[in-house]
Amino acid sequence: MTTFCGIELAHPVINGSGTFDAIAARRAFGDALDEQFPFSAFVSKTITLRPRAGNPPPRLWEASAGLINSIGLPNKGLAGYLELDLPQLARLPVPLITNVMGSTAAEVIELVEAVGARDEVAAIELNVSCPNVETGLDIGADARSLGAFVRAIRPHALKPLIVKLTPNTADVAAVAEAAAAEGADAVSLINTLRAMALTSTGEAWLGGGAGGLSGPAVFAVALAQVTAVARRVDIPIVGMGGVRATKHAQELLSAGASLVAVGTESFRDPLAGARIAKGLRETPANRAEHTASGAATRQVA
Repeated sequence: MTTFCGIELAHPVINGSGTFDAIAARRAFGDALDEQFPFSAFVSKTITLRPRAGNPPPRLWEASAGLINSIGLPNKGLAGYLELDLPQLARLPVPLITNVMGSTAAEVIELVEAVGARDEVAAIELNVSCPNVETGLDIGADARSLGAFVRAIRPHALKPLIVKLTPNTADVAAVAEAAAAEGADAVSLINTLRAMALTSTGEAWLGGGAGGLSGPAVFAVALAQVTAVARRVDIPIVGMGGVRATKHAQELLSAGASLVAVGTESFRDPLAGARIAKGLRETPANRAEHTASGAATRQVA
């Protein structure tokens, strides 16, 4: 068992927000989804105060060692999430973490108050790092701005607050430190790296112009940034970015992460999370080494 922000989890592998559609999976697999659910907690895709259609297509580009997405956070909005999505996500056999995003502190306060009031939600993840939404990137890239943002929101969050950091900043450790100082219960990183693809005529191929790169290409960046953040903060860290095998999870845990999240790999293998968790269970020597490194002894609950 793993304890994260007071939440008991069966293992340390969760999903990255927006990379696993549990509602669609239930339509496809029915109750078998509960029996083989690959994650110990489920993180929802980002919800915003009002519905969003997302970016125009095309939205995905397969890079040589990853995936560039320009999805643009399509969602039903807060009211639609609470009425339509939450009842279905509450049926999952694991705790639910709801990811929220707003362009102002007032918007986020309304989101965290409404979501935090629901018993079905175990924790809230605050997305300040999506490279497809300019306001989120601006807030998350600057330590002072993010600190003020978290300071305004923290008193209104009734559940553990995880701040999802952007890698697109000069000093991610300073940003993480600012979030922790203002009351974040945990941080998660990395989100996607800014990227784009061009047509043969030199125009942007993605409908949104640019997007975010994920997958194997970003793992080394994730490892470096998780290591840097772990040296500066004492709150739990969710490490992610290019995790596709047990060894990647082990390295992030050894670097200081309390949990790891699987994202792009789930598109190739929907049971990747379960496969990686099984690998961690079967390598006790490596897990003991992780504990001895100090990552597991940092304040988690």
